[in-house]
Amino acid sequence: MKKLTHLDGAGRARMVDVSGKKPARRTATASAVVSAAKDVIDALEGGGLPKGDAFAAARIAGILAAKKVPDLIPLCHGISVSSVSVDFRRKGPDSIEITAHAAAFDVTGVEMEAMTAASVAALTLYDMCKALDKGIVIGPVMLLEKTGGKSGTYRRPGP
Repeated sequence: MKKLTHLDGAGRARMVDVSGKKPARRTATASAVVSAAKDVIDALEGGGLPKGDAFAAARIAGILAAKKVPDLIPLCHGISVSSVSVDFRRKGPDSIEITAHAAAFDVTGVEMEAMTAASVAALTLYDMCKALDKGIVIGPVMLLEKTGGKSGTYRRPGP
């Protein structure tokens, strides 16, 4: 069984030492799903929300969040993120799937940046739509793929 890298020998939290690692191109793709009543998703897609263009706001929020990961998640390293994209597609009558992609040339991966971008974009959609429906559900949030680094490529199994 693998051991947790963010714990020292005594089980205390620590920041992993990445100073000996070589920079490499690293990418990650994550997704989040926002589920709401069909009429809310229709309004979201139709651009008829009181707060304005929810997709534009959520895209920018996700990108900004990816750049702030070390400020949000205590043991994450600050890395030089090269690119972040956030896209939206209707998944069904009552849900939107958010896909976030992050890339960097650095010594550690960008999985947390991609997952944070997807999560914050989802939270922003909630904020933009909450006047219409407070029962909106966010989730699941998941890593779909990562490339680069010592552990190589990971792809989530399934469709």
